Amino acid sequence: MFGFGMEYEGAAFWLPLVWSALLALAVAMYVVIDGFDLGVGILFTAAERGNWRDRMMLSVAPIWDGNETWLVLGGGGLFAVFSVAYAILLPALYLPIILMLIALIFRGVAFEFRFKADRSQMIWDYAFHYGSLAATFAQGMVLGAFVQGFRIEGRGFTGGTLDWLTPFSVMTGIGLVCGYGLLGATWCVMKTSGELEIWSRRKSKQFLAATILSMAIVSAWVPFLGLEIQWRWFSWPNILYVAPVPLVTAFVCWRIFRTLDAGREVAPFLLTIALFLLGFLGLAISLFPFIVPPRLTIWQAANAVSALQFALVGYAVVMPLTLAYTAYAYWVFRGKVAEDIQAGGYGH
Repeated sequence: MFGFGMEYEGAAFWLPLVWSALLALAVAMYVVIDGFDLGVGILFTAAERGNWRDRMMLSVAPIWDGNETWLVLGGGGLFAVFSVAYAILLPALYLPIILMLIALIFRGVAFEFRFKADRSQMIWDYAFHYGSLAATFAQGMVLGAFVQGFRIEGRGFTGGTLDWLTPFSVMTGIGLVCGYGLLGATWCVMKTSGELEIWSRRKSKQFLAATILSMAIVSAWVPFLGLEIQWRWFSWPNILYVAPVPLVTAFVCWRIFRTLDAGREVAPFLLTIALFLLGFLGLAISLFPFIVPPRLTIWQAANAVSALQFALVGYAVVMPLTLAYTAYAYWVFRGKVAEDIQAGGYGH
């Protein structure tokens, strides 16, 4: 469809492809499983104080810190195998990445302190909320800056410190807040019961409407960014291959609404994950094989073949173990949070 990388042969061609797939998997896993965790934080202060907030926080307490393992895998993998891209992207995105990391640390501290707090619990409630909100918004701006592309010369970033801050990146930041809010709300539908579940269903519909609107605005904006994305989506015969993506996305959105109305508990959350994966697929269609848009491809940015082979051995051990641990943790802590539970984990 695109014809990139044909000048490379053997391992020099397929190893960067394998690594781009592995890093895409790590990023997708992080977005999905830490997304609902951050989404719970986005919803947090809108919920009633006391039991509702206790139950929301306890629904993610056993697994929230393990979710961020995937962020480490993605960042570490980028440094190990696409160091040229790492050296360009980090200077271009220092400020939003630092903001994201500080917010993640801040919300992690708030998470732990809230369990022990008494009179200061409200302070940590807001710290958890705004830490989640800031981290999500920063991630969305990083995504927007990545889609816009970077000014590079040779193998170095030549842009300014604030190139990432544009109306488009602000819009993608808002869109990701809406999307994570939807993930968090559907997670609460699946993990809670009673009035909190009913409230979460209502919030799910609100965030779904906001997510659909945000996706529509961003999708209409992207072809005008000067990255030849319009050709990928609307030229012939490309349109035949990519047309199912927006159609399936619309169908998934409709099904989320329907399953929420039908009282389903697990389906809305799984369908929301599918919605995120479809958005991820759309991003891949728009940008692949560029790892630093609009000029540097995965083959141009890849380290030596021997380095890629060596790092692949480590990933072949670490990634399956991380997948197994993640699956086991979610299996052990399956089911709903009890309605009479308190922040310390005990019933009344």
